[in-house]
Amino acid sequence: MSELTDHEYGKVAEDTLCKLVLFLEDFSDDLDVDEFDVEYSQGVLTLSIGHAGTYVINKQPPNKQIWLSSPISGPERYDFDQSKNAWFCRHTDESLGAFLTRELSGVLEEELELPIK
Repeated sequence: MSELTDHEYGKVAEDTLCKLVLFLEDFSDDLDVDEFDVEYSQGVLTLSIGHAGTYVINKQPPNKQIWLSSPISGPERYDFDQSKNAWFCRHTDESLGAFLTRELSGVLEEELELPIK
């Protein structure tokens, strides 16, 4: 994984989180799930899904990572792979987009197609 400059990291991390927020907000309009809430403030995305718990996805500028905390599978850290234009977990080699698509589709019992890789 190649090293991003601070500016590149800030741009790509913000772009990723903004895409997720917009998708989840639009998706929630058509969703029949109690207590589904999306909030984004100061680099921290919080997704509350009543029956499943709360996901927290946030920027970690000192490490140039995105950190995710899942109420189902726990915490993970993602590094950006410029060659694949995606965030990947070093431990699982799964992208952030693939992980969220798989886990949220299962939690919500509906196939999702997230706008990130």
